[in-house]
Amino acid sequence: MLSNALQNLTNFAAYNNSSLFDDSDFNEFMSGLNTSSSSADMMAGFGIWTIIALILAIIGGVLIYFLFVNAKTTPKGKFAKWLKDFLSFKIMWIEPILKVIYYITTIYVVLFSFNYLGMMGMLGGTAFLMFLLTLVLGPILVRVVYEFTMMLIMIWRNTRDIAANTEKKK
Repeated sequence: MLSNALQNLTNFAAYNNSSLFDDSDFNEFMSGLNTSSSSADMMAGFGIWTIIALILAIIGGVLIYFLFVNAKTTPKGKFAKWLKDFLSFKIMWIEPILKVIYYITTIYVVLFSFNYLGMMGMLGGTAFLMFLLTLVLGPILVRVVYEFTMMLIMIWRNTRDIAANTEKKK
C-alpha cells in the first residue's frame, strides 16, 4: 500500500515534469525503516546509562548524607543552613503543595458536577440527582481526605516539637 502511494506520487511528479523525489530518496527512506540494529544499540545504551545513573545516584546520595545531613558542623550562612534543614527534612514542602492540590481538586469536582446537567437528555432525573450529589458530596469527600492527610502532617509536626522540647530540657 505504501509503495502504491509512492508510485502514484512519482507518476504525478513525472506527469508535471517535476521531481518530488527519485529512487535514491525512496531507498534511503526505506533503509531508515530498518532499524533493528540501531534499536539494539539504543537499548544497550539505555541499559548502560541506567546502570551508570544508579551508581552515580548512590554515590551522590551517600555524599550528601555524610557531608550535609549527618555533618557535626554547624553550617555558616543562611543558604547553607537552609540547605541542611531541607536535605534533613526539617523543612517540609508537602503542606503548601497539598493545599494547592486541595483547591484544584475541589474546583474540579464542582465544575465536573455540571457535566451531569448535560446528560439530562440521556439520564433524565438521575442526571440531576447525580449533579446535586457530586456538587454537595464531592467537595465534602475531598475535604475529608485532605484533612486526614493534614492530620498525619500535624502528628509529625507535633512529634518533632515534642522531641525538640525534650532535647532542650536535657
